[in-house]
Amino acid sequence: MDDGLDDGLDDGLGAGVGAGVDAGVPPTAAQRRSAGRGPLVRHCGPLPLLAVALLCALGAFAVQSWWQAAGALAVQGLCLPLVVGDVRAALRRLLPLALAALSVGWSVVLAGDDPDPLWAALTAALRLLVLVLPGALLLGWLDPTEAGDHLAQRLRVPGRVVVAVVVALGRLDALADSWDQVAAARRVRGLGPGRGPAGRVRWAASTSFGLLVDAVRGAGRVSLAMDARGFAGDGADRRTWALPAPWRRADTVLLLGGTAVAALPALLRVGGAFLTSTT
Repeated sequence: MDDGLDDGLDDGLGAGVGAGVDAGVPPTAAQRRSAGRGPLVRHCGPLPLLAVALLCALGAFAVQSWWQAAGALAVQGLCLPLVVGDVRAALRRLLPLALAALSVGWSVVLAGDDPDPLWAALTAALRLLVLVLPGALLLGWLDPTEAGDHLAQRLRVPGRVVVAVVVALGRLDALADSWDQVAAARRVRGLGPGRGPAGRVRWAASTSFGLLVDAVRGAGRVSLAMDARGFAGDGADRRTWALPAPWRRADTVLLLGGTAVAALPALLRVGGAFLTSTT
């Protein structure tokens, strides 16, 4: 974990924003993403990804009927080829979203007091899809270290906050590996899950506790590492950054297109109200 912390900190820290990069230095996340095959969004930076995900989430609150949600969802579906690079990875991301939408619709049917519960359930389920779908796909292209560089240089977020967020996001990515390590260590000690459901529940609870202990210890090491790099001093907010944070033409295109998609539910709502008033 210390090696991952050093990589995450050293990728974002250094001297000279516009300094050149040696030939022996590995390519950055943005360079690897742009060089590989994939949709057009691979050329975009982290800020438009975050902005479009947030705007689409806010735009979903304008949905009041199922046909508004269906129209917005249809437009988002047309934009999928521009966002989805790996179909299997996208399906894995969307499976929990589909289950959540079904559970929300079922809850509305069971507990709702709407006179037409089926249409109300359909509206609630589609609204959830409109709310979460763009962020679930766009944020899959987000690299924590690259996002930290852009937040610090473009939005002038304090360096202490940026590095803390970057390290936290990096630790989230490492939770699955930590779980495997804790589970393997417990099996070596003879503390396997057993065969019965009760034993598996107890094993999962105890393993989760071990994962929590490992996360707390890791947080202490991260705190010491940040303190050693000067993030506890008065000059932490005036830190320089090793890698540049360019704003490309693809970023502008994504931001404008995402804003139009996010505004579609509100436009459909206004258009529907106008048609209702005229008829």
